[in-house]
Amino acid sequence: MATKTEKAAPKAAKTTKAAAEAAPAKAAKAGAAKTAAAKPNALQQPLKPSAELGAIVGTNPLPRGEVVSKVWEYIKKHNLQNPTNKREIVADDKLKKVFGKDKCSMFEMNKHLAAHLKA
Repeated sequence: MATKTEKAAPKAAKTTKAAAEAAPAKAAKAGAAKTAAAKPNALQQPLKPSAELGAIVGTNPLPRGEVVSKVWEYIKKHNLQNPTNKREIVADDKLKKVFGKDKCSMFEMNKHLAAHLKA
């Protein structure tokens, strides 16, 4: 009677043979993925901030993720989070121009930032 390891050995040989045949196909797909990765997606494309937002993050074009990060740096540096509800941002004069109101939740902040970014 054969043991489990003896039965598993032929299956492993079949899968490695299939993997060896599929390797050139995977390499072709990986090459296509590299060319696609070179082109920035919508979140990585640099966008020009408006003058109001530029006062906070700078006037150079930045990807959305960096804009949000810089806004959060500004918020934390100037202690603009509500101490009792950290999800709420209490806007100072610069942020009021961007948000259009005195208070904003961190979830709706991206909506306001999107209005100030142009391609």
